[in-house]
Amino acid sequence: MYGLARSLLFRLDAERAHALGLAGLEAAWRAGLRSLLAERRREFPASLLGLTFPNPVGLAAGLDKNGAHVDALFGLGFGFVEVGTVTPRPQPGNPKPRMFRLSGHRAIINRLGFNNDGVDALVANVSRARCRSGPLGINIGRNRDTPNESAAGDYLHCMERVYPLADYLTVNISSPNTAGLRELQEEQALRRLVGTLREAQERLGAQHGKRVPMLVKVSPDLSDEDVEAAARVLADLRVDGVIATNTTVSRLAVQDHPLARETGGLSGAPLMDKSTAVLRMLRTRLPASIPLIGVGGVMSGAEAVKKMAAGASLVQLYTGFIYRGPALIGECVDAIRRRKEAPSRGTLPPE
Repeated sequence: MYGLARSLLFRLDAERAHALGLAGLEAAWRAGLRSLLAERRREFPASLLGLTFPNPVGLAAGLDKNGAHVDALFGLGFGFVEVGTVTPRPQPGNPKPRMFRLSGHRAIINRLGFNNDGVDALVANVSRARCRSGPLGINIGRNRDTPNESAAGDYLHCMERVYPLADYLTVNISSPNTAGLRELQEEQALRRLVGTLREAQERLGAQHGKRVPMLVKVSPDLSDEDVEAAARVLADLRVDGVIATNTTVSRLAVQDHPLARETGGLSGAPLMDKSTAVLRMLRTRLPASIPLIGVGGVMSGAEAVKKMAAGASLVQLYTGFIYRGPALIGECVDAIRRRKEAPSRGTLPPE
């Protein structure tokens, strides 16, 4: 079913196909046709962040920016779903065209720029979800016209609005498509921002009677020194987890492609090695009490296993899901299960 849908959608502009794909998914879900979209979810529970994940394979932020398709996305078999990035006020994002497929490389370049309907719309959408069968993460950012000196206010506003609905929060400071945003990863800026948000997290936990974990999503383009500095700050401030990584601005892996000069973040297969290297380095620099979620370039079950071998406790899909469809979810769960069970048989598969 997905193969047919993909062949039709890939004839369209990438962003148009994105919107139509989500609309079709929602329509099928509402019509009770889930079995046509995906197999029954693979169960392989994982406990992390004080939460229980039905399986360790989730959907990365970016596909459902407004939290409008939560039930349908869980219906595909994901163990958890992350929505957003959401900003305090609605914004249209960058001018179109702003999303491009590099099919030969199994990759996508996007410069969407946090296009979303604003946090109030996301709260209304998520409040209507009725079939959240796993943890729901909400990814928050700043508006493009908010200077970095005032960014904490935007993150705080979003945090306060979504806190009652989120199972975990992700602080997005690593998208390459909002001017200046990645500067918030610089050591002192990161310490100020995350310190402020950690204080708010504890205050909101007392106010709502529940503690919602807060994770920070980092870039794959950080230098080794920057990764070390970020790890130092995140460990000092005792964040709950780190997501590694966002998209890359590097074009080395696709430099032969006609679209390589398009600005934006590159995702998909060419990102795998770069993002996994950052993941591995973070694992060696962070205390074991801070778990990592691996995302970037997972196109097969074998690559999900490589993320786990590099130190991830959970993995997320996005571009791989676009190219492979729901079958990739089950394939990744099965591969991770085999790796976990292999030591008891005395045969650990190669990493």
